[in-house]
Amino acid sequence: MPEIIRSVRGRCSSEKVIEKSRFLSFCEHVAGENAARAFIAEIKGMHPMATHHCYAFVADRTGAVQRFSDDGEPQGTAGMPILEVIKSKGLYETAVVVTRYFGGIKLGAGGLVRAYASACAEVLDRAEICLWQPAAKYTVCVEYPRADGALRFFTDRGTAVVGVEYADKVRYFLSLPAAEEAPFVRALTDALAGRVQIQKTGEAFEPFPCEK
Repeated sequence: MPEIIRSVRGRCSSEKVIEKSRFLSFCEHVAGENAARAFIAEIKGMHPMATHHCYAFVADRTGAVQRFSDDGEPQGTAGMPILEVIKSKGLYETAVVVTRYFGGIKLGAGGLVRAYASACAEVLDRAEICLWQPAAKYTVCVEYPRADGALRFFTDRGTAVVGVEYADKVRYFLSLPAAEEAPFVRALTDALAGRVQIQKTGEAFEPFPCEK
């Protein structure tokens, strides 16, 4: 299984009108087919009066779990174009639903393909794309006089600080790519002249910023 994948972070939405039909697009990170189908069901529940809820997803990290639906549109005009956009952007664990409120003007097969593909592309262009990869969770504890120095170190390295606790000492809760943890620990220890407590608290599969 790939160690690093590209996927969206969280949920994003967009809207466009084509020939009086409203196309509402939604995307979300999904870790597995059950999560993808729960997301689709939620969108359908939010828009029960919509004419169509067309969707596609790549729900795993290898591309083996791919599904799509035209949901009543002519075969091949909605679900597959959505899926092809997801794949063209190199995304995994990603689901997209395009909800259509029919406006009374038929678009034809070619028009539908373009409409659904563009609606999918727009929401994915708006979404935050991240590199999802194995992450190491750390708690870093320092005396108050060294707190600013520790924070500058994290900022300079682009380390994600997910929480801070101010008690007898300052505790920073961090998440960083697992591949970087050994050099991170060495560099932090050197930067603070050893006056720091560093504790690994867990592992996860998490998103980190990347260029689209």
